Amino acid sequence: MPIPRATARLQLHKDFTLDDAVSVVDYYARLGISHLYLSPILTARPGSTHGYDIVDPTRINPELGGEAALRRLVEKVRAAGMGIVIDIVPNHMGVGGADNPWWLNVLEWGQHSRYARWFDIDWHSPDPTLNGKILLPFLGDQYAQALRSGDLRLQFDQETGLFHFAYYAHRFPLSPASTIRVLRHGGAALKCVASDFPEVHPEEVDAFDLHSTRAGMLRELAATEEGREGIAQALASVDPDLAGGLKRLHRLLERQNYKLTWWRNAAEEINWRRFFEVSDLAGVRVELDDVFDATHALIFRLYAEGLIDGVRVDHVDGLANPTAYCNELRQRLLALAEQRPPAQRDTHPYIVVEKILTRGERLHEDWAIDGTTGYEFMDQVGALLHSESGLNALNKLWIELTGDNDAFATHVLNARRQLLRENFVGEFAALTRAVHAVARTELDTRDISQAAIHRVLTEVLVAFPVYRTYGTQDGRNEVDRLVIERTLAEARRNLSPPDQPLLDTLITLFDTDSIDPDASPDALPLRQLAVRRFEQLTPPLAAKAVEDTGFYRYGRLLSRNEVGADPEYFSSSIADFHAFNAERAVHFPHAMLTTATHDHKRGEDVRARLAVLSEAADEWAETVRRWKRLHTDFRIRLVTEADAPEVVAPSLDDEIMLYQMILGAWPFELRADDQQGLQAYAERLAAWQEKALREAKRYSSWAMPNGEYESACREFLMALMDREKSAGFVDEMVAWVERVSTAGIANSLTQTLLRLTSPGMPDLYQGTEFWDFSLVDPDNRRPVHYGARALLLAQDGPAVERIPHRRGWHQCQLKQPLIYAALHLRKRYPALFETGAYIPLTVEGPLADHVIAFLRQHDQHQVLVVALRMSLHLLNEDLSLRHTAGDVPGHTMLLLPQAFHGDHVNLLTGKQVEVNLEQIDIANLLGDYPVALIAPRDA
Repeated sequence: MPIPRATARLQLHKDFTLDDAVSVVDYYARLGISHLYLSPILTARPGSTHGYDIVDPTRINPELGGEAALRRLVEKVRAAGMGIVIDIVPNHMGVGGADNPWWLNVLEWGQHSRYARWFDIDWHSPDPTLNGKILLPFLGDQYAQALRSGDLRLQFDQETGLFHFAYYAHRFPLSPASTIRVLRHGGAALKCVASDFPEVHPEEVDAFDLHSTRAGMLRELAATEEGREGIAQALASVDPDLAGGLKRLHRLLERQNYKLTWWRNAAEEINWRRFFEVSDLAGVRVELDDVFDATHALIFRLYAEGLIDGVRVDHVDGLANPTAYCNELRQRLLALAEQRPPAQRDTHPYIVVEKILTRGERLHEDWAIDGTTGYEFMDQVGALLHSESGLNALNKLWIELTGDNDAFATHVLNARRQLLRENFVGEFAALTRAVHAVARTELDTRDISQAAIHRVLTEVLVAFPVYRTYGTQDGRNEVDRLVIERTLAEARRNLSPPDQPLLDTLITLFDTDSIDPDASPDALPLRQLAVRRFEQLTPPLAAKAVEDTGFYRYGRLLSRNEVGADPEYFSSSIADFHAFNAERAVHFPHAMLTTATHDHKRGEDVRARLAVLSEAADEWAETVRRWKRLHTDFRIRLVTEADAPEVVAPSLDDEIMLYQMILGAWPFELRADDQQGLQAYAERLAAWQEKALREAKRYSSWAMPNGEYESACREFLMALMDREKSAGFVDEMVAWVERVSTAGIANSLTQTLLRLTSPGMPDLYQGTEFWDFSLVDPDNRRPVHYGARALLLAQDGPAVERIPHRRGWHQCQLKQPLIYAALHLRKRYPALFETGAYIPLTVEGPLADHVIAFLRQHDQHQVLVVALRMSLHLLNEDLSLRHTAGDVPGHTMLLLPQAFHGDHVNLLTGKQVEVNLEQIDIANLLGDYPVALIAPRDA
């Protein structure tokens, strides 16, 4: 199985290890999954719940059970006839703390560390206090207070024989030169070590060995009473609680290869590339050969030994050169294929990348990859479920109550400006300096000031329409040139007349193939640095502006606020969806298809339910207006400064989004009279609410949490969920849940079936074969009850037989039998879904816009897929089609190609389907169930 047939994503951590994964292999094998798709398995920071903060890429995470546990899992997986895909993180590593040996070595040896160039550090900062140093923004308070509090102290590690500064979980190594100074305060024994091994310079060949030998002697000394006394004396010399100790501690810290500072200074003063704005994740220069080899050695060994079968590359846009990286990764894995055990030998290691494609953007076909991880499919199928008819009413409601008449794109532009001003100040300054350095290498640009460059780059970055471009030594391709042209046109409108001419000039400075022959010999490397700085800033700026800011400010309908989506693209037609599928079938037939991930903003069934509001927009709008009036007394007016505008918590935009989340994630089993259940649900919502308020960065933020506003919003939420206080709100919300649930479930089944049968490779996020009413992480990473899933899977019979024809049917887990049927069909006819033709079908009649249908065809095998959308007014409570009762006049017919004939069965109902006709009534296909999967009877 070189190409996965279907994957199941598992989130590993200390409470769900590789050995725990062993216990679910049989379940997923029976469900029809071909490959487990594991979250990062390399050693992450202790206690990590996600694994993306890798601190040692040379070992399997011991918290997950280490390599021995991985081998046990592989043995079980192979016995089940399955494979493994792992998530790899080439762009960044976890730093801070006390666990990353490469990072700690950089702190100890500075620029002379063998790892100094492995991290993207600017050792020549214009800040004189940072020249030759690295900024460490890990202090919880201002530097002086951290010293005076005694929380920052020098300590000695007896196991390593080394001194370090300790600050809570952080460890900051003492430089070798400073170690000598400390030893001279440690009595005769330590002074002897200092004299035997005097201060050495890092550039000396034997310096590292001498330092190691000195550490060995200190380890031995620490085992003696005299040594312990000397070490205690040395530590006392810089004890902030003793006379003169504070000043000596400060002077010692000033001599290190780093500068400690308050965490709030990171955004403005950082002199190294972070992952987004996360200061405990440092960018790694994997574009360097030795870094690539070191960070991928274990991954390559696992592949060569047949323990893994493919990889998912995290945040590919964060790499300096994604094109070169992906091609190198492909070539390395291909070269190792012959070393794999015969049973696992293949010629096509599976590679997908995490990449967000903006509207109209296409994935580069020269990357030698199988596709993306599926965000664009999640967007496409989500848009398909929304009705354009509700757009005006939802727009009107949002504008009327919030006063916000801005398009989502405007929110993104505003967020970009704010992020450049507040969150990415250091990274932006590094880019500006890099471009200014390029300008100084040529005669025609040497007089352009750094301030002017900053102004122009601001507008370029704000206007940039995609996540990034992909420059090479040969310059930019045509696609990237068009992106630049669009950017220049937009940026020019926002620049003052004196700065407008600089736009075209500055863009040429990013071209590595148009250097003036008379330019400095440094021109090329300086340009390459400027390009790298630019192309590694635009992705985090775009992601933070859209996903982590705009999505929490613009809440017209939250089901369209999802990773990879554009809320302005509210809905799509059936023809649009067919076009997306057809294009994927041609260019990336093995791309991953997903509707839920570890990073989604809300669960797939939350989005499916909220999409129904687009069909009931007028009624929803009137309900929200009434709630707004009824809950006036629940809002809290906050005290502000005299000249500041009044702040009411929650704001109306936050209130509108809260109502949607309460409805969207409401558990099926939660009753209006279950006060304990209401309280538990409210606590989950409160965690989402706090994150949403901080991500929006208006009334609160992660950098400056506004406890008063957050507390008032929480109090508002709790009042709503208290049935005695909320004057019927809970009962009315339950009524809304009941009203939209049937159509919401139909949406869920439709998006599930389309994911499993469209061109591409379907991925199942852990647990989502049951209803997924999760919120943003960490809520979407809660434990999965595999026992209940295995018990249901053991039952036999088609999906529709599990629906009691009475109230309460929605409590049945309808997705799992659908997934089972589709996955086993894929297993029976793998070529049909891997390389088979995708044939859109025409539907005629009153429900034509509500039915999507297509054929998958390969050789003599054919499978018919039919699904309902926008079904609020079409379904009875038992999911049967009202059309059969005459509620919708006329017949809706599916037109079939003449070649489609034979004995077929609907795998979801068990009913035989007559297909010896050129057309078939939709009522015969969807009369009992909103989706149909028609396959040959022998399937």
